[in-house]
Amino acid sequence: MSKACVIIIGNEVLSGRTQDANLAFLGERLNEIGVRVAEARVIADDTDVIIATVNECRARYDYVFTTGGIGPTHDDITSAAIARAFGVELYRDQKIVDLFLQHYKPEELNEERLKMCDFPIGASLIENPISKAPGYQVENVFVLAGVPVIMQAMYEALKDRLVGGRPMHSRTVIAYTGEGVLAKGLGAVQLVHSGVEIGSYPFFRQGRLGSALVVRGADEDALEAATKAVRDLVEGLGVEHHDELST
Repeated sequence: MSKACVIIIGNEVLSGRTQDANLAFLGERLNEIGVRVAEARVIADDTDVIIATVNECRARYDYVFTTGGIGPTHDDITSAAIARAFGVELYRDQKIVDLFLQHYKPEELNEERLKMCDFPIGASLIENPISKAPGYQVENVFVLAGVPVIMQAMYEALKDRLVGGRPMHSRTVIAYTGEGVLAKGLGAVQLVHSGVEIGSYPFFRQGRLGSALVVRGADEDALEAATKAVRDLVEGLGVEHHDELST
């Protein structure tokens, strides 16, 4: 699978004022085409931090997706930072200016709004059918809006540019016991079935303690074999369990 990093940019996310919804969407939709989100970071509206983070991640991953900071206000600094990360200048795209003039009166198209027509030299634009201000791609970095509905529309416009592989699938066994009971045996199962990932996630539902045992992999046969081994472990311990819906 190709691997991706999602960089969520915004002081409002770090402060807790805004709850991010973009990571879950990108993680699910990218997985569908065989691109796995291997890392996600939430960073501040800070030019130096954006530059350093983008440069580190674009060297490490096949794709990088940033969300946030491409609007018209003073704290929307992502585009300027991306340009500096790639060592290029910003340019004003007259086609986007003309597009804006179809939606704003000339007197409404102030310098703040025109800021959304500025892109790093060499960027490939990403259509935004909702508010018209595009996202863009520079090499393996995709710069998207922070507003979820706009980000999702941009993703639909760019997804055909991505090269993935086989999607990851998962199986979940719900075991009504604590992780401490399962830990040793689960580790042994993981060693035998190294071609898949096995995770344990504790929960407390309706007054009952339990562990969601999630098996993930791209190979269906390996996935089924590992899931069976997890079920056998739970049954051998005499623990009540059931399967959740597969994905």
